[in-house]
Amino acid sequence: MKTNLILTLLLFAGIFSMQSQHTISGKIVDTDNNVLSYANIVLYKIGEDNTPKGTVSDDQGNYSFANLVSGSYKVEISMLGFETKKIEEFQLNSNKKLNVTLKEESQTLNEVVVKSKRPVIKQTAEKLVVDLEKSEMINTSLQDVMRKVPGVLVTNNGISIAGNRGVRILINGKTTEYMDVQTLLRDFPADNISKIEVVEQPGAEYEASGSGAIINIILKKNVRLGTHGSANVWVGEDEGFEYGTGFSIASYKNKLNWQTSINHSKPTWRDDLFLVRSVGSETYDQVTKEPYDPSNFTWRGNLDYYLNDKHSIGLGGRWNSRKSDRIASSRTIISDATNSDVLLSENSFDRDRTNFNINPYYEYKTDTDKLVVDFNYVDFTNDNTNTLYDLPGSTVAFTDRRYIQDGKYNIKTYRADYSKTFSENLKLSFGTRYADVDTDNDLQSLLENNTGGFDLDVDESSRFVINETIFAVYSKINATYGKWSFSGGLRYEDSNTNGTSTFMQNGSLVSEVQKRPIQKIFPSASISKKLTESLGASLSYSYRIQRPSYSSLNSFATFLDPFSAGEGNPNLKPSFTNNFQFNLTYEGQPFFTVGYSKTDDVIFDLIQQDNTTAQIRQREVNVENNANWNFRLFGPLSFIKGVDGYTGFIVTHTDFQSSTFNVNLDKWNLFWFIQASYELPWGIDFELSGNYGTGALEGQIDVDWLAQLDFSFSKKFMDNKLKANLGFNKMLNRGFVGTIDYGNGNANVHSNGSRQNIQLRLVYSFGSRFGKKKTRRNSSRDEENRIQDNN
Repeated sequence: MKTNLILTLLLFAGIFSMQSQHTISGKIVDTDNNVLSYANIVLYKIGEDNTPKGTVSDDQGNYSFANLVSGSYKVEISMLGFETKKIEEFQLNSNKKLNVTLKEESQTLNEVVVKSKRPVIKQTAEKLVVDLEKSEMINTSLQDVMRKVPGVLVTNNGISIAGNRGVRILINGKTTEYMDVQTLLRDFPADNISKIEVVEQPGAEYEASGSGAIINIILKKNVRLGTHGSANVWVGEDEGFEYGTGFSIASYKNKLNWQTSINHSKPTWRDDLFLVRSVGSETYDQVTKEPYDPSNFTWRGNLDYYLNDKHSIGLGGRWNSRKSDRIASSRTIISDATNSDVLLSENSFDRDRTNFNINPYYEYKTDTDKLVVDFNYVDFTNDNTNTLYDLPGSTVAFTDRRYIQDGKYNIKTYRADYSKTFSENLKLSFGTRYADVDTDNDLQSLLENNTGGFDLDVDESSRFVINETIFAVYSKINATYGKWSFSGGLRYEDSNTNGTSTFMQNGSLVSEVQKRPIQKIFPSASISKKLTESLGASLSYSYRIQRPSYSSLNSFATFLDPFSAGEGNPNLKPSFTNNFQFNLTYEGQPFFTVGYSKTDDVIFDLIQQDNTTAQIRQREVNVENNANWNFRLFGPLSFIKGVDGYTGFIVTHTDFQSSTFNVNLDKWNLFWFIQASYELPWGIDFELSGNYGTGALEGQIDVDWLAQLDFSFSKKFMDNKLKANLGFNKMLNRGFVGTIDYGNGNANVHSNGSRQNIQLRLVYSFGSRFGKKKTRRNSSRDEENRIQDNN
């Protein structure tokens, strides 16, 4: 045993001895021998010019590159206000000292930044990266940006990728689970976005939760010096006048950086439902019109302090508020061969949602090592009151109802991530995460009394409390050998969920506890090869878990109208998904994709009809088997003169099978999409986004063909400081037209939102763009991150 241990240690020593230990270091000064802090130093290895290393000089003008292999190198040193210094090819066989003197430019010229009209898009085995840093597109919101991501469809119902709507949105890796997605898409300013990562096969560093893709929005940080900001305002017409405004300001000077923004919006839209169904010999023809005009307010702020060139600390925060008072109106005509009745009702909704987030962090970063330790706290409240009542003229009597549901959610997450870059071809990562979640939902159900008021119905009221802890550890390796690249990781999660439901039963107060312990290992892996100079291929796999939402576990029902209700399911189990994906890329761009997923106990929205009471109820259940195929073909539009963008086809196949709930759904469908931009005369940018689908399975709803079309006109004024965008959204929006098979009957359903939305957006940028002679340490970090990020 001892001999084996010694051999193992010798083996590891041999492996690490093969990694070179040479160092290049030095000091950067000016011609008066004054040290130059934060100068950019880029190191090129001859023959590998496309993957340079980058660093910056510290407060004393010192810099260093460690763990370099023997070979030929060249160095380039640059700094705003000074002439660029190039050190031509030299041999490195031992530690080398390179002190450099920079000469001040004879005259200061405006910085020339090479920009392109379109973002830089790169497909890897693990994710699709859309780099907006050097794009010149006039984006006004996150929604505009997402429409430019190949294969991502933005509709009234949110975001879908390859037919899957289970998309999770992160901001700098942090959850937005408790934010309203439509508000986030509409109000989040595009100017703050550096990159968007679409991660369809999440690696071990991501939480195992979720069956769909992850969209990670990476914000800009230290991209330019000075104090600068922007103000924006938009007005529009949808289901009435709508408007929004926002302001952001940032300061990047020396070691202290800060940024803050506020946004307020009051959009308008509607969701209408037309439902025709048979109950025995009777026909129920229901029309529900549901307008929305919420008031949204958001504040965000970040503070970063650089202790030195390796250590930094920071604090981020976010506060969101959403208030909504609206009335949904329903009319149901109940008829048979001889009689006809009408039920007129309204459901008044009063909803108040707020969430607060704070995130302190510490980061240590060198050329080869990176450690991030952070804490994330989320406090979310969701207070709802809805009152269901009849209207004069209704010939069908029912008892008015009121529901008061106060929800509180408290989430604390502790995380540490460490990565070690041994060489340009080998990187190891590992980390840990601990989350503690507490939720408290108190549902009070009230019934109308004889005096016109409401009395508490204790038999239909409950309190539902959840405590959940999730502990995770992971490790991951990224390796490259010649034309091959490999990434593989393991994530272990130990979660314990305790749900306590307190309610009245037969006159006695009862508490029921549901415990759900889960210990699982979640593997992920990808392998890719460069087939030719232009063509590449990759194969990836991930194993995921989909946990039930906290609100879906409460068993009690709430009525949306007298004949339809939503009902919870305390026996709902998590589902587990195996995901496989094959990609072909052309010049690093997405070209052809095949994806397959198999889910056990998939969480499914089941709609059932009781022919005795004529009620329909929707609840989440576990369907035993679910399989999905998707085939995607992408093509750039650059072959058309002056046009940038993508078009393509998405073919999906969805299959749900359950003997328990008599579910047998199977459907193929085809989507065609286009995302294009073209520069018109007078510097006007025209952008178009559209899609057409032959159909889809939206849970239990078999949807007929659907289509959507949006376009906009943009122009810059006042030396590019003022951006104007006139958008025409939902010009073609058929909505969902389909059928529901209850098992004991069918229904024709038409779910349709508002159409022909027009918005005018103005964004004005102000402030200092660049400092005089100093650049922040992160002025080269974008390049450095691009070099070292092998994920």
